[in-house]
Amino acid sequence: MIVAIHQPNYLPWRGYFFKIAQSDAFVLLDDVQYSKNSYTNRVKIMREGAARWLTQPVSFRFGDPINIVTFARDDWKKAHLDSLEGAYRRAPEFTSVWPEIAALYGGLNEENISAANAKIIMGICEHLNISCRFHLSSEIEVHDARSEDRLIEIVDQIAPGGCYLSGRGGAQYQDPGKFSAAGLELKYANFQHSTYEQGTSSFIAGLSVFDAVFHLGWQRTAQLLRT
Repeated sequence: MIVAIHQPNYLPWRGYFFKIAQSDAFVLLDDVQYSKNSYTNRVKIMREGAARWLTQPVSFRFGDPINIVTFARDDWKKAHLDSLEGAYRRAPEFTSVWPEIAALYGGLNEENISAANAKIIMGICEHLNISCRFHLSSEIEVHDARSEDRLIEIVDQIAPGGCYLSGRGGAQYQDPGKFSAAGLELKYANFQHSTYEQGTSSFIAGLSVFDAVFHLGWQRTAQLLRT
C-alpha cells in the first residue's frame, strides 16, 4: 500500500496530483504550522503569457496550524473565478471545463483554508478520475512532532509495512534507514514535467493543474498525469 503526505495546498501543480494518482492513500497534513507566502494559500497561473500569483487572503497568527487559518475576506472566491476567467477564457478547453470549475468554487462554504483546499483537491481528483483514499493528519494520533518521525508514524498507522511515496526533494534530508527500521519502504515520485501547448513562445512550468485543464481538458490532463 502506497501512502503520500502533503499540506493541503491551493490549486496545486501537476506534480501534486501525480503523487495522488500514484498513491492508495493520501494524507493532507492539515495540523502543521502555516507558512506565510507558501503554496498553502497561493499558486501561479498564466496570464498574458507570464506566470502570475493567485493568492487566497488569509488571517492568521504566527504559529497557527493550517487548519485554523481563516479567510480574511468572503469575496475571494468570486475574485479568483474572475481572475481565472480573465486568464483562460481564450484557452482551447475553457468552455468545456468552466462549468465544473465554477461549481467547485460555488460549493465552497468552508471558513478555513485547510478545509476549502481539501475540498478543491478532492473535487479536482474526481474530474481527473483519480481514485485515492484521503485522510487528515489532524485525525491521526501521533506522538512524535519531529518532521521525519511524524511522517513515519502516520504511514505506519495507515499502512503498516507499506510504502511512503515522497517528493524527490525529500532525498536531501530523509534517512532511508529510519523507514526501513519501521518496516516501511521509501520511494520517490518520478514526476516528468511534460509540456503541452500553452500558446506561449516557451513552456511555463510549475503552474496550477488548472493551466493544463484549461488547455487540454480533464481527460487529456488525466492522461498526462499517467505518462
